[in-house]
Amino acid sequence: MNALVKNIIRFGLLILVQVFVFDKIHLHQMVTPYIYFLFIIWLPFRLGPSQQLLIAFVLGFTMDSFRHHPGFHTAACLLIAYIRPFLINLLIPQEGADNNYEEPSVKSMGGILPYIIFIGVLTFIHHGWLFLLEAWQFGNLWYFLVKTVMSTVLSVLLIIITELLFTRQQKFRTNTV
Repeated sequence: MNALVKNIIRFGLLILVQVFVFDKIHLHQMVTPYIYFLFIIWLPFRLGPSQQLLIAFVLGFTMDSFRHHPGFHTAACLLIAYIRPFLINLLIPQEGADNNYEEPSVKSMGGILPYIIFIGVLTFIHHGWLFLLEAWQFGNLWYFLVKTVMSTVLSVLLIIITELLFTRQQKFRTNTV
């Protein structure tokens, strides 16, 4: 399947699942799972920073169009799209797996631990920024901290389950012609 078509389908499915399934889940108003930003996490390595930021803006704007907090999801998506390349450079083995694989996965990140750290850090940053914007609105620091940690744990668990259910074919690209 063409990479563009695959990503368009992935974009649409993640938005629809988020809006119609996960947005309906609120455990005591403290835990709200978000997985739509998995689209940003799974972006190909070869995309440049400006392309990643543009895609993150479109993704966040699309989520904001379904929500009552305009700009919150856009800001959170832009932040993780900005941080993503730096985090990849820190976590990828020095052999340059980003040159040999198309997108982040357990295989391309060099194992399960670096991949969980990768998704965990990006999820925490996404949720932290999103809920910080909400906390400024309500002014409750404890609400912000508890909601961020609990939602991050649930979201990372859902992302791992998604990764296990929908295995992505990671082709090893050689550097030879």
